Amino acid sequence: MKIRKNDTVLVISGKDKGKKGKVRFAYPRESRIMVDGINMIKKHSKARGAAKQAGIIEREASIHVSKVMLICNKCNHPVRIGWKVVEGKSVRTCAACHEVID
Repeated sequence: MKIRKNDTVLVISGKDKGKKGKVRFAYPRESRIMVDGINMIKKHSKARGAAKQAGIIEREASIHVSKVMLICNKCNHPVRIGWKVVEGKSVRTCAACHEVID
C-alpha cells in the first residue's frame, strides 16, 4: 500500500471530497486508512456501568485507500506515487516533482 501513517492526504471522492487530513492508522490487508476528521459516523452506545456513558458518539471510520491521494511535501499538490531504488532500498517518490517522500 502506497499510503502510510502520518501522511497528509486529500479525499478525492465521497461525502468528504476536497478535505485534507493526516493518516492516523493504516490497515494494509484491508486497503483502508483512518484519517483525522474524515468519514465521521455516529455510533449509538449503551451504558456499561460507571465507566462508559450512554448516548450517540461521533467518531471516524476507515475509508478505502483508493479514495485519497497523497499530498507531496515539496510541491504541495495531490500526486501519484512512484518508486525508486536508492542505496539498495525502494523509496516512494512524487510522480510530479520526483522528490523522495520517505
